[in-house]
Amino acid sequence: MTVIVQKFGGTSVRDADARTHAINHVKAAVDDGHQVVVVVSAMGRKGEPYATDTLLDLIQFPDHQVTQRELDQLMSCGEIISSVVFANELRNQGVSATSISGAKAGIMTTSDFTNARIEKVNPDLIHTLFNTNQVIVVAGFQGQDSFGNMTTLGRGGSDTSAVALGAALNADFVDIFTDVDGIKTADPRLVKHAETLKAMTYSEIVHLAYEGSKVIHPRAVEIAMQEKIPLRVRSTYSNDEGTLVTSKVSNSIDRSIKDRLVTGIAQVSGLYQINIDANDNLIQLHDEVFAKLAEASISVDFFNISSKGITFTIPKDKWQMTKTIMESMNLSYNIEEDCAKVSTVGAGIQGVPGVASKIVTALASHNIQILQSADSHTTIWVLIKERDLEAAVNALHDSFLSKKGD
Repeated sequence: MTVIVQKFGGTSVRDADARTHAINHVKAAVDDGHQVVVVVSAMGRKGEPYATDTLLDLIQFPDHQVTQRELDQLMSCGEIISSVVFANELRNQGVSATSISGAKAGIMTTSDFTNARIEKVNPDLIHTLFNTNQVIVVAGFQGQDSFGNMTTLGRGGSDTSAVALGAALNADFVDIFTDVDGIKTADPRLVKHAETLKAMTYSEIVHLAYEGSKVIHPRAVEIAMQEKIPLRVRSTYSNDEGTLVTSKVSNSIDRSIKDRLVTGIAQVSGLYQINIDANDNLIQLHDEVFAKLAEASISVDFFNISSKGITFTIPKDKWQMTKTIMESMNLSYNIEEDCAKVSTVGAGIQGVPGVASKIVTALASHNIQILQSADSHTTIWVLIKERDLEAAVNALHDSFLSKKGD
């Protein structure tokens, strides 16, 4: 029998009604003759009893006195509860199922608590359990290090669990179920006429994921790309096939991918732009600034280095720490608060003239100021004020992706 992996996020298992929809997908896969590994997230979102953020509130996170190892023990509880509940409801529906932790599923990780990386997956127990069960329900977001400690994989870790298990089991495909019907050309909360993409390449989705699209975690896409595991991003609440992510697509879909210039528009909000003035030793300045920020685990983005100084962006919540570092170095700086990065992503951008001009024109027509820009072979980024975010995303979507932009 062939194996498929189905991952259900927090909103897909939050209550009995949502889980009924999820279980219908599992039963359909079983009826089609598949052995199914189900990977579940913790149930619901912050405020709901067993959500990860709710568990963290028990220790007044982030003002807590527990170790990182203990933090992983706490955060892994939500997925354990979810897996047991889901397996129980499957059995109530006449499906033979059992639940196991990420560690029992063979997910071995580094010891980087709260953000561990998967080193290998040993699926032997899963193969054994399939002798007596149609479905194995695995607690996502977690694994075990070489010392036997429980570890968690960071935000989006259940996606990573699902794809890693899919690769280890040589699954036919991995379904990522969520509350939308696939990957959109833009955030539907900002662009009301955003369309669902029927198919896309690994490269396209990994760039969209890194630039702010939250449907699937980029680390999961990277594993799928390396192992050539087809992904489908689907809605828990419908039977639509959603978006296929793969390097192997049908001829008709392949032509549509090759013909499109831009795949989608993504965004990241809540940024500060930092501008540090040059001093007498510019090379030393570059080295010291980025070294100090790295020591403080502050990730910088969108940076430019010139004879006039250094410009980069940071998440808003890293501002006070960044400010302390710059003042300790007696640097002259200024900041631009409340910024957002908007990314125009498409494999077809490379080598095509006029794309940057079209972006500038689209934003200028809405009086949107570009604070900073950069580009790669698949993406053009612009930094704008956050107040202009919705207008900017819609302007770019209209220009590249809607019928009126054709």
